[in-house]
Amino acid sequence: VGSPPMIRLYGFPLSLNTERVALALAYKGLATEVVRVDPAHRSLVRQVSGQDLVPVIEEDGMVVHDSTEILRHLEERHPEPPLFPRERARREEVEVFLDWFNGIWKRPMNLIFGEERKEAPDRERIAEWGRQMQDGLDRFEALLDGREHLLGDEFSAADCAAWPFLRYAVWRDADDPY
Repeated sequence: VGSPPMIRLYGFPLSLNTERVALALAYKGLATEVVRVDPAHRSLVRQVSGQDLVPVIEEDGMVVHDSTEILRHLEERHPEPPLFPRERARREEVEVFLDWFNGIWKRPMNLIFGEERKEAPDRERIAEWGRQMQDGLDRFEALLDGREHLLGDEFSAADCAAWPFLRYAVWRDADDPY
């Protein structure tokens, strides 16, 4: 009986999507080697995964990219402690939340990030996207009303997916350039 296999996590410093995966790995207590990738030099990520985005994990010869897909992979390969409820309906609630969060709530943040990197960013658009995000915070407060976690009493993939992004909506580190 040997030690469990090491998971290699490729990510950028300050990547919120990488942080999602790091939270899940820590929650599951999985041995992890972190490979920090310079965002300006993505050749290693491309070599490992065939694409340029992080996070990427390597485990037992398998390569998985996309933070949400990685959460699902970790659940399948390492079901304890669970990130997804065992009950079918509750699991589907987590999936619906992940789709909504990634497709709707997180989108303005991505648009702001892209706009701010332009030579002449449109400040009105940035402000509007910021208002959209701020308006959505009430929904998160309601989800947390009377409970510790977004979708119930247990920590889940929903918490992993949302926390890195939500903390920036309400708290900013002055030393963080992003």
